[in-house]
Amino acid sequence: MAVSPAVKMSENRSRALRGELYYAFTEEMAGMRRRCAKAVHAFNHAGDVSRREAVELWRAIIDDTSPLPPATSESDQYPAYPWVEPPIRIDYGTNVRIAEGVFINYNCTILDTCILTIGARTLIGPNVSLYAASHPLDPEVRNGTAGPEDGKDITIEEDCWICGNVVVLAGVRIGRGSTVGAGSVVTKSVAPYTIVAGNPARFIKEAPRGTKAEITSGALEALKMDQARQ
Repeated sequence: MAVSPAVKMSENRSRALRGELYYAFTEEMAGMRRRCAKAVHAFNHAGDVSRREAVELWRAIIDDTSPLPPATSESDQYPAYPWVEPPIRIDYGTNVRIAEGVFINYNCTILDTCILTIGARTLIGPNVSLYAASHPLDPEVRNGTAGPEDGKDITIEEDCWICGNVVVLAGVRIGRGSTVGAGSVVTKSVAPYTIVAGNPARFIKEAPRGTKAEITSGALEALKMDQARQ
């Protein structure tokens, strides 16, 4: 979320967003994590709530204070906002950018030290971890909680499928239309419309395209029949 022009961002926080060494345990940064933790707790423990209430709880996590548009009908599912299954764990929330039609399954962990972007219609499986945060390799610089940290942006483009138990490391871009197989650790960027898997994730094959399986399998027809009965 952009900082208001009237509010000057600290140099420490600016360095974090730029992927440079910064200090995570200052009062400012710790306070931002506490704010997000409270919102995440509310989201995770909300129980059986309406779609609108779930969207409002999600917006609190990402610190989106703009008015939520009114529902256009009783069946309005707010497609501009992601479907997120609790529980979820996020560090800051304010550095998360998620487009419409995204689904995030349960037990997702997001370390959003830097900007983390998930493109439209992407599906995130259970137990996925997205780490836009890192630490220096030099142990004397790393220095536990007294030392600096860093990170790099993560970008997952449109129409991707990130299967269960995947780990995506800082600085990775996953190209549009790609699939990452279950249990993979993605250490390098993934070309568009490819399938990768393994630790570290490696190219398996090109993603199939133009199959129209939703039509030829009868799934779409079955959905239309069910809707007609309602």
